[in-house]
Amino acid sequence: MRELRIGLLAGVFVVAGVLSWAGARLWNSVGTLPGVPLAAPVVLAVIAVVLLATALSLRARLRAQRERRPGAKGVDPLMAARAVVFGQASALVAALVAGMYGGTGVFLLELLDIPARRDQAVYAGASVVAGIAVIAAAIFLERVCKLPEDDDPNTPGTAPAA
Repeated sequence: MRELRIGLLAGVFVVAGVLSWAGARLWNSVGTLPGVPLAAPVVLAVIAVVLLATALSLRARLRAQRERRPGAKGVDPLMAARAVVFGQASALVAALVAGMYGGTGVFLLELLDIPARRDQAVYAGASVVAGIAVIAAAIFLERVCKLPEDDDPNTPGTAPAA
């Protein structure tokens, strides 16, 4: 499984932000700009909390398994792989959504004198922060589930490097 790349996530964020900003400008010139929902930052924050709780739980179970504590529950490798895939997918979607709301939020900065638009700018900013939290939690989960590297070629059970 490949690791998340920060560059890819940043690229998705920037491209989505620029397209969203341009779309918001165009949409506002044609009619009324749709609102930024209050649920957006809430849903992203819930996903970040779920990812963080999963990472902390897996880290504790892996530590107990490494230390061979009596009664320690092991970690099923397939479950850990599924958690990592969920984290990676969540990070990609969060980068896209945070970029979209970030671009809309930048556009809304021009309209802060209107109370409704000011509230939407706050919701958009909170969505960006919550999206970054999802990305951070997903990266932490991925690091928790990462297998240790085998750098020593003299380790028993490995073939010598040719």
